[in-house]
Amino acid sequence: MSDRLPKTPATGSHNEPAPPAKEEVRLRANPRIFRLWERVQIGFASWAGYLAVLLIGRSLRWEVHGWENWEAATQRGKGLIYTFWHREIFGACWFWRKRGIVVMTSRNFDGEYIARIIQMHGYGAARGSSTYGASQALTEMIECLRKGRDAAFTIDGPRGPRYVAKRGSVMLAKATGAAILCFHVALRRAYVFRRTWDMTQFPHPFSRAAVFIAPPIVVPTEASDEEQAAKLEQVQGALDDLRRQGDEWAART
Repeated sequence: MSDRLPKTPATGSHNEPAPPAKEEVRLRANPRIFRLWERVQIGFASWAGYLAVLLIGRSLRWEVHGWENWEAATQRGKGLIYTFWHREIFGACWFWRKRGIVVMTSRNFDGEYIARIIQMHGYGAARGSSTYGASQALTEMIECLRKGRDAAFTIDGPRGPRYVAKRGSVMLAKATGAAILCFHVALRRAYVFRRTWDMTQFPHPFSRAAVFIAPPIVVPTEASDEEQAAKLEQVQGALDDLRRQGDEWAART
């Protein structure tokens, strides 16, 4: 446990990497066509979301638990697949910003403005989900990992069920050799959108926040269906354990 942050983009240190050029983080997407009023709403939501993440994110006070696991994963030199729960996207977007990480986002209305928000914070967006466009999005993420870009999954998205890990990160790890890095963002004070399927968390300004990182999970390229199922159970277990740690941390006064 540490109140002192490692030198990552979340710290604002002088070692922070420059954000990728905007055109570099936009992947081919075959985007869905929206009506005029939908485009207006998406534009407003994109800028509102970008500013909210920027202003509130800067006010958060972070702790990092398990940074040595991130270091172990990066030392393999085969890329990372950041894996986390959908409800934590606000905190995750801020903490891992400006790294050019490619995130799978759905092609629906919500996915469109989420993709724009994360792109403005230095991410790439591969458009697809477990229900539509998954094959194309996975292909894009495989290509990006092979070119040195990391990837990320909200592993229970886009529509749940909440806290149930899907196969995407295991499939991607098998195809590329990249390590799955499970993490969890816990907030001491947050507003919870209880009517959403994932119960999205929106941090209060100046709240304490913590990121918990599990040891990397590696999937052999020759893994059988049974081995892949076992790795998915390992991902589920790691995320469940991180969430338990985060709940215990958040409950402290």
